Amino acid sequence: MTESYNQTVSTITYIDVERKMGWFEQNHQHSVHVINLYANAISTTSHTFKLENVLDMSYRPFSDGTGLFYLHTNQGVFTYKVDTNPNDFILAYKKLRGDYSPF
Repeated sequence: MTESYNQTVSTITYIDVERKMGWFEQNHQHSVHVINLYANAISTTSHTFKLENVLDMSYRPFSDGTGLFYLHTNQGVFTYKVDTNPNDFILAYKKLRGDYSPF
C-alpha cells in the first residue's frame, strides 16, 4: 500500500443488508461499513478503485432519511445504502478531480 492511501480525505458509512432465509422465517442482518476517499483511490470493504477509474458519483434520497449512493466506475455502477447525505464526500471527490465549480 502506498503512502497516499494512508491519508483519508473523506469517509461515508454505508449499510449492507443481508437476507437470510430459514425454514419458516426470513431474517435481515445489517452491517455498517465505510467508504474511504483517498488522494488517488476510493476503497470499500470489497473493492478499491483508482480515482482515474471513477467516472462519477450520485445520490438518490428517500423520504425515510436513507438513500442510495451510486459510485459510477469503469467496472460498472456500484450501489450503497446510506443513512446520511453524502454531498460532502461527493464534493471532496470533485475537488480532488478538479471538477468542482461553486456556480
